[in-house]
Amino acid sequence: MDQIFVQGGKKLRGSIKISGAKNSALPILVLGLLSNDTCVVQNVPNLQDINTMKQLLKSLGVEIRFEQNKLFMNLLTLSSYKAKYDLVRKMRASILVLGPLLAKFGKAEVSLPGGCAIGSRPVDMHLSALEKMGAKIKIEDGYIKGMVRGNSLKAAKISFSRISVGATENTIMAATLASGTTFIENAAIEPEIDDLIEVLIKMGAKISKTKPGCIEITGVKKLSGFDHTIMPDRIEAGTYAIAAAITGGKLELIDAPNNNLKALIDYLRKIGVNIVKYSDGIEVDAPEKLFSSNLTTEVYPGFPTDLQAQAMSLMTISEGVSSIEEQIFENRFMHVSELLRFGANIKITGNKAIIKGTKNLNGAQVMATDLRASSSLVLAGLRAEGETVINRIYHLDRGYENLVQKLSQCGAVIKRVKKN
Repeated sequence: MDQIFVQGGKKLRGSIKISGAKNSALPILVLGLLSNDTCVVQNVPNLQDINTMKQLLKSLGVEIRFEQNKLFMNLLTLSSYKAKYDLVRKMRASILVLGPLLAKFGKAEVSLPGGCAIGSRPVDMHLSALEKMGAKIKIEDGYIKGMVRGNSLKAAKISFSRISVGATENTIMAATLASGTTFIENAAIEPEIDDLIEVLIKMGAKISKTKPGCIEITGVKKLSGFDHTIMPDRIEAGTYAIAAAITGGKLELIDAPNNNLKALIDYLRKIGVNIVKYSDGIEVDAPEKLFSSNLTTEVYPGFPTDLQAQAMSLMTISEGVSSIEEQIFENRFMHVSELLRFGANIKITGNKAIIKGTKNLNGAQVMATDLRASSSLVLAGLRAEGETVINRIYHLDRGYENLVQKLSQCGAVIKRVKKN
């Protein structure tokens, strides 16, 4: 198992090109199940989650070729309706094959999903929406087993009880081949949803957003292939913006989607970081001294829960007392115990963390607990005096492409070492 070694205290300076968005690429890859034509996806990040999705789609019968962030898909004949546990347990986004399988083939068996252990993320809304569209679903032996009578889903009016990105994506994909017009209310409005809708429209789907959170989909008989470039990853961009801030450095983030980073940019400016927006990215210039501020995680366009752990690392060295209220997941403070090992001053009360800034962090041996927590430990290590060793870094491989290389080229003393 690999480890990351960081020698802290270096200000980051230079430029980093932001990779394609993992959370956009995953559902778009699933669209390979909905068309028998060639589908081309460009700017696909080379990540473990992408590899897992590729393996899953191949196991179902999709032919895939991946060349330098460009992926080609062809579905000739579906070889299996079953998304097996060994693959699905690795990544929660695997549940996204359920809707397309039911919509096009009328049958699906999908293992209950896994992924980061950051709290309860039930699939009840996915199943309820598909049942309203005519699917018969039961959970048996750890699998979601679905069947559609007559092999055709029917349109429905679906109002989600709470906002869910995954349930929104699954329902949109299923509705594209359903008979009639489906109405979705209280849908997620993340930029990644827009990227998915853009591709589906290229494929011939009839989709319109009547107002924020409301989506109308009129089913069509078939969908064609597509050629699409994945949008830049706003969470990766946010992580590197915080890396510049925590080291007192200056970074140009090429292709950073500044229009989708408003909540983060507002926060960084509030604590004293200078942000300049460009048409093709942002420049982050941080002073030595940063100020405290409070954050609450919210659904988009609020402050993203996927940047909460990274922001907490920054708060540990910001002057004064800061707080973070986590409103999305109930178990997303697992990184706190590891940040304490650096000498951070953090107290947890329910879903709220109180962080008192300290002048110095000290290098430590720490263990990653989930994907975004992993990056928060790297950020703390970049700032800390002395050497930091990060274990269980396979979490990082799920969501950050070439992280060590990107930070190294900007002056970080960081290396990846295979543990004996």
